[in-house]
Amino acid sequence: MSKRSFRTRPPHSADLPCPCGRPTVYGRCCGRLHEGSAKAATAEDLMRSRYSAFAVGDEGYLLRSWHPDTRPSGVDLDPRTEWVRLEILGTGAGTPFHNEGTVEFLAVFREGGREGELREHSRFLRHGGAWAYLDALDG
Repeated sequence: MSKRSFRTRPPHSADLPCPCGRPTVYGRCCGRLHEGSAKAATAEDLMRSRYSAFAVGDEGYLLRSWHPDTRPSGVDLDPRTEWVRLEILGTGAGTPFHNEGTVEFLAVFREGGREGELREHSRFLRHGGAWAYLDALDG
């Protein structure tokens, strides 16, 4: 799907549950990171906020939270993809006291009435004092 055919999703209400799966509302969870009023304290926080950005269709946040060494010029978000659930499978380093970390996750999505899943072991680095998504580990 080309970027030209992308439909903007309606804004995700701050009072709805956060897509990242934490037991709080979007406005007090990932929504704060998306709007820029807070920064991710850990690599896992950044990964969860990026998942939520896919779920709410926030291409700008995805690009801003991507490390400049690997950042693409755009993200082709498909409005037909519904992100259903996120499971964190493991983390490595990535605390407020680290400069790099990893997060392994499973993201469940639905397209055309069928469920699928994306499993990734992502790498994160600090850049300019903030966590940034670098890439996915092979294997």
